[in-house]
Amino acid sequence: MKRLLVIFISITLFIGILIGCSSEEEEIVKIGYFPNLTHIATIVGLEKGYFETEFGENMKIETKTFNNGGLFMEAMQTNEIDVGTVGPGPLLNIYVKNPGFHIISGAVNGGAVLVAAKGSGVESLKHLDGKRVAIPVIGSTQDIMLRKALQDVNLNATSSGGTVELFAAAPAETVTLFTQESVEAAATQEPWGYTLETQADGKLLLDWDEFAWGKESTNTVVAATSKFVEDEERTKSYIKAHKRAIEFIQDNPEKAQGLVIKHIKDLTGKEIDKEEIEAAFNRLEVTTNVNEQVIQEMADISKNADYVDSNDIDGLFDLSIINALKE
Repeated sequence: MKRLLVIFISITLFIGILIGCSSEEEEIVKIGYFPNLTHIATIVGLEKGYFETEFGENMKIETKTFNNGGLFMEAMQTNEIDVGTVGPGPLLNIYVKNPGFHIISGAVNGGAVLVAAKGSGVESLKHLDGKRVAIPVIGSTQDIMLRKALQDVNLNATSSGGTVELFAAAPAETVTLFTQESVEAAATQEPWGYTLETQADGKLLLDWDEFAWGKESTNTVVAATSKFVEDEERTKSYIKAHKRAIEFIQDNPEKAQGLVIKHIKDLTGKEIDKEEIEAAFNRLEVTTNVNEQVIQEMADISKNADYVDSNDIDGLFDLSIINALKE
């Protein structure tokens, strides 16, 4: 009887160990991003294996890609993703309603341009008076940047009582819109700006360092759920990997561009032209810095556009770990 009891206890302990090992193996971090150039930090981090290295072998990395920030934030609200890169526009639109998210690092500044269509007669911002301008999505970062640029020349969107119509269209559709003369300009992220110039004879109206807040225009940030941020070790692991990716891009721009081309081809089957990526890359700056004042101004513009009821973003930033890693 005693022998049977010992065997039973041994089996129970063995099963417990197996369950413990299994639960360790099932630890998952879910990363979201867009398969485009302005999410280069996440792409490089994945391609170089930085996330796997920093999280360790007991953490499984799952990824999910999105075509716009609204879908990204929906997924973050429903816990389909824990952390990832997104534009501040969609993040702000959700944060004021549900402050369960934080910006934990910068990723990309710039990376967006304003392009005028051929034959539109648009030679300056003021010429957009009475015109139609394509934006990726209502409430997107490019929407807010365009509103800032219009505000600087005393213009406004028709939805806010002004004379400039903002027309939401997927960036891939803007070439057709240009050739059909359906819009006079487009505020878009790269590499779509370069595509409009080369495939639709578009004219660069405002380059990345002139558009909206110029070089301080925040295009992409690292956002995370409050639950993720509460786990300091996970947050630190992610930011370490992200920082390594940023440094690799800064030190090896050509190799980084090659990784983006490879990654997008693996995901979509489409190979982006090397010249296109190189030209677009020169219109952005990878960085871990976050300009909190610019993002507050974005929140102000979003409120003035009636996208949100409040511009109070107190608690949005949690930059303690990235700042500590810079020291």
